[in-house]
Amino acid sequence: MADLAPTRLAQRPQLSEEVADHVRTLIMSGELRPGDFIRLDETAATLGVSVTPVREALLTLRGEGLVDLVPRRGYLVSPMSRQDVQDIFWLQAELSKRIVDRAIAGFDAEALERHARLVDDFESAASSDDANGVVRAQYAIHRSINRASRSDKLARFLSNAARYMPYRLYAEDRQWRDAALAENRRMLEALRAGDTATAHEVIDSEFDRGARLLVDHLERAGVWDESRGGDSADA
Repeated sequence: MADLAPTRLAQRPQLSEEVADHVRTLIMSGELRPGDFIRLDETAATLGVSVTPVREALLTLRGEGLVDLVPRRGYLVSPMSRQDVQDIFWLQAELSKRIVDRAIAGFDAEALERHARLVDDFESAASSDDANGVVRAQYAIHRSINRASRSDKLARFLSNAARYMPYRLYAEDRQWRDAALAENRRMLEALRAGDTATAHEVIDSEFDRGARLLVDHLERAGVWDESRGGDSADA
């Protein structure tokens, strides 16, 4: 089993969701690879929680297809293919395009000014190598568009798909930050101009680049070492 980061999580009602987020990130970043077992007691001890939220989290991840339950042995990370990763990003792009089509009509001058400040926040965090700040700012930028669309159900579907993205992997990559800043500014101009075609181009660029970066990262991490059976769709 890969080493778990020594994060300590306080006991609270949504704890199992936070554990699920933690383990999901380890899987999607390649720190936990297909075939690795996830021990309940070890994970609980590492995160400073009881076994109960860990068990609940793994049940959630099982429902998402990220882990499998092996009778009398426990949970192991499910196989994942390059196509799986590409599909996750394709889904996000398609949902995002539908949402931005509706959001453009929902942005007034005040909302556009708030959105511009969020892009400035992203630039400030990126220039100071503040990965956490980059993650927060990018989330806020997407949330701004989602809220303007007034499409709560679509936004929820998009949020569920976005859970698979290991955001810190992107936030710590300088080239990704530079490209994301350019895309955020281009999207801002598209929102101001009511230019859906350009908005779609930005979305396709963002998610295509994100998929390539993650696929390349997982390749280097050995997730698709065929001897381990980690990429059955491509073998």
